[in-house]
Amino acid sequence: MNHSVTDQIYIEYRFTITPLEPWNDVLIAQLGEAGFESFVETETGVTGYVLKSLDNDSILHGVEVMNSELVDIAFAKAEIAPTNWNAEWEKNFNPITVDNRCEVRAPFHEASGVEYDIVIEPKMSFGTGHHQTTHMMIQYLLQEDLSGQKVLDMGSGTGVLAILAQMRGATTVDAIDIDTWCYENALENVERNKADQVNVLLGGAELLADRTYDFIIANINRNILLQDIPRYGNSLKSGGTILFSGFYTEDLELIKAACHEIGIHYHSHIVKDNWVGLKMMKD
Repeated sequence: MNHSVTDQIYIEYRFTITPLEPWNDVLIAQLGEAGFESFVETETGVTGYVLKSLDNDSILHGVEVMNSELVDIAFAKAEIAPTNWNAEWEKNFNPITVDNRCEVRAPFHEASGVEYDIVIEPKMSFGTGHHQTTHMMIQYLLQEDLSGQKVLDMGSGTGVLAILAQMRGATTVDAIDIDTWCYENALENVERNKADQVNVLLGGAELLADRTYDFIIANINRNILLQDIPRYGNSLKSGGTILFSGFYTEDLELIKAACHEIGIHYHSHIVKDNWVGLKMMKD
């Protein structure tokens, strides 16, 4: 049994950002580089979590966006007792249903009898289906027949998309996330849903190496997508499909152009609250 990182003490930073877009994504990326491990987007900004052992008065000094004249960012911080987290999310976590076919719920919710019933304990991890990007990825997966396919879920968060990919017929699913909390949480959720074909891996795109896939899901922020699209292209088999999300409508043409350069071409996209879900296919 892996030692759970939630047994450690974390510091919570609550950031208020004006204007919110696109600076929330910029802040998250730079906080990640500074050592923050997990994030929750709020109506007014971002809440970030960093190990108490890493927190100090200068932790934000390298976060350049904090000094930008284009955005106003304020914050407050507090120590978070790990035992408080489950009670907090239980109070606020409600089941979500996508297209009347897939429900994502917590263990304390009753099953509703939908075709795909996914039970997760999100804890500090991203990807419950409540966020627009995860919701759109679920919509796309419900349209795909993944029978016999090898799938990559990049930036897998809670593991909900990887679990659904197996339910949709995938024979092997690699779920990769660079966030330790996500890794630990996905391991638990994969076991809870008996998703025995899902391999949970801790790391980034460097793990792809010589791995190849029939189908790729990449729900990450714009900058990481643009950086790693060539790696995804190398890993996607000819005729394969890739689903992107984690970016706004104004970034759609950038993502499409980066894909076109490596022979991955537009199929379709959907939009939810200015977030984009994008389907592309490789020649």
